Amino acid sequence: MTITRNIRTPIMHRAVEANGFVFVGGTIADDTSVSMGEQTRNILGKIASYLKEAGTDIPKVVSASIFVTDLSHKKEMDAVWTEVFGEDLPARATVGVADLGGGALIEVVVTALKS
Repeated sequence: MTITRNIRTPIMHRAVEANGFVFVGGTIADDTSVSMGEQTRNILGKIASYLKEAGTDIPKVVSASIFVTDLSHKKEMDAVWTEVFGEDLPARATVGVADLGGGALIEVVVTALKS
């Protein structure tokens, strides 16, 4: 099995390909001062670019884990999520957490097929 690592950071690779899948590590928004919806939009845009660099795209996302600091804003996040994914909604879990650091309200991890 070949493993391909893409987009190195000091502590990880943003996207790792293995066995026909692309795994995207935890992604937060660039601007953590904005609303949950705007952070979600920014994160999904970043994930789309990571997937593109790895040779796949948003409709190929099959699974997502979402971590949020305030579940009372989940509907705002859901509205952006369904707008971006449309009919290609992946399986997903949303988990409430105490703190993501740096003002982040949401962090997203996804797995996509490598078409």
